[in-house]
Amino acid sequence: MKFKSKFYIIVSLLLLVLLLAACGNDENEDAGQNDDTSAEQNDNGEESAEKTDRTLTDAMGNEVTIPAEPKRVIASYLEDYLVALGITPVAQWSVSNGTQDYLQESLKDVPTIPYDLPLEAVASFKPDLLIMDSAAMVEGNKYDQYSRIAPTYVVGTAQNNDWRDELLEIGKVFGEEEKAEQVLADYDEKAADAKEQIQEAIGDDSAAAIWLVSNTFYVVSESLSSGDVLYGDLGLTAPNVVKEISESSEANWSEISLEKLAELDADHIFLINSDKGNGSEMLQDDIWQNIPAVKNGNIYEYEADSSWLYTGPIANTQMIDDILSDLVK
Repeated sequence: MKFKSKFYIIVSLLLLVLLLAACGNDENEDAGQNDDTSAEQNDNGEESAEKTDRTLTDAMGNEVTIPAEPKRVIASYLEDYLVALGITPVAQWSVSNGTQDYLQESLKDVPTIPYDLPLEAVASFKPDLLIMDSAAMVEGNKYDQYSRIAPTYVVGTAQNNDWRDELLEIGKVFGEEEKAEQVLADYDEKAADAKEQIQEAIGDDSAAAIWLVSNTFYVVSESLSSGDVLYGDLGLTAPNVVKEISESSEANWSEISLEKLAELDADHIFLINSDKGNGSEMLQDDIWQNIPAVKNGNIYEYEADSSWLYTGPIANTQMIDDILSDLVK
């Protein structure tokens, strides 16, 4: 009898242990199911938190509710940054004579919208997020009007915002801060390497970017657009005329008179020729022909559909490739 009693006790204990274990497994499965409702798996099979709407304060102090995953974005003149971050807008910036051609490999199927974003045109695309390059784009009551169409985020307040700051800000808007930082790091590494190669190839030679359009010459600013790449990132020497004009102008490109052009002592010139195919008669002028770079054959010509008239990680990267090809033999 004692043996039977012990036997029954042991069997009962084993059953109790198995029952507790089964309950524990059920709880774990329930917890796992609950976790699935607040997490999703990424491509590597790892769990990551679901994206939710976020409220950010833009450059003008507006509190903007950013959709969890914007699908229909319009960001006039900021398409370079979107493409660099792997984002395709629902419409792309355009003017009467074209688009940003250098981006068309990525945006060839994206419809166009006028650069100044007419309200009816914007509304027709049913955007879920609008990103504005500067406060000037929403002056007056435009911000309120755009905001009635979709959440509207202003990236910067200056006429010309630093492109690095814009990249990081747009990365923040989309929750892609790490990707934006990586794009910037890759660019800086490329620029540093190119700077060394160019220094070895031409030393302290000076260079200028000149834009010819409608028989008028324009020179790039020392610190804006392609000037930022030439002088800031690559360390090329700016001619005195470029420095002088840049001090008195806030524009990316400033008209340069023939009198000043005669003083341009650049050793190398990157010519963006919008008059190509129309004769480019100004290039036959004696003043142009007597510039040191022209006399020595150090002219590197590009058409207006190149990236030289634009700014952003993709445009600037393409410019560096062009400059390396021209200067490093």
